[in-house]
Amino acid sequence: MIAFAQDDPQHSETALEAVTEVEKHIDDGHSGPVTADTNFWVLLAFLIVVGIFLWQGVPKMIGSFLSARAEGVQRQLDEARTLREEAQRTLADFQKRQREAETEAEAIIEQAKADAKSVATEARAKLDEQIARRRKAAEDRIARAEAQAIAEIRGRTADMAIAAAREIIANRMDDRSQGQLIDRAINEVGTRLN
Repeated sequence: MIAFAQDDPQHSETALEAVTEVEKHIDDGHSGPVTADTNFWVLLAFLIVVGIFLWQGVPKMIGSFLSARAEGVQRQLDEARTLREEAQRTLADFQKRQREAETEAEAIIEQAKADAKSVATEARAKLDEQIARRRKAAEDRIARAEAQAIAEIRGRTADMAIAAAREIIANRMDDRSQGQLIDRAINEVGTRLN
């Protein structure tokens, strides 16, 4: 009818009058049972949808979904708690190991200091001993050189005394007595000095 109204101007006036009359009739509250109260139909549709949901077990599905979700969250919380406790145990273990390592390092340092002190004391003792040995060896060499020098001096002195005595005796004695005296004196001096 609207298509005809566009083609024919007379019909368009009639169509316009018909639409205006229907609007007036609706505004006066004379609508039909289908359009009588939209609030009623919305409520009825809502109740039907809720009824279908209840009949199909949608609340149980939602409840089981929420319950499964809550269990999943609880599992994650338990796992997080377990991981936290494990991390705390691991941290405590690492802290304990660190303290033990520090204590061990301090003990090693103290032992190294004691060893160094012991080595230094031992080295000083060896050095003192070596110095004492060298001093003793030097003193022994000096004593031997001194004894040798004294022996040489005594030997030369004896030789000089013998030569002097020989000369004195040779000047004062005759040839025969001189020879006997010289032989006897040489023998005595030789035995006394050696």
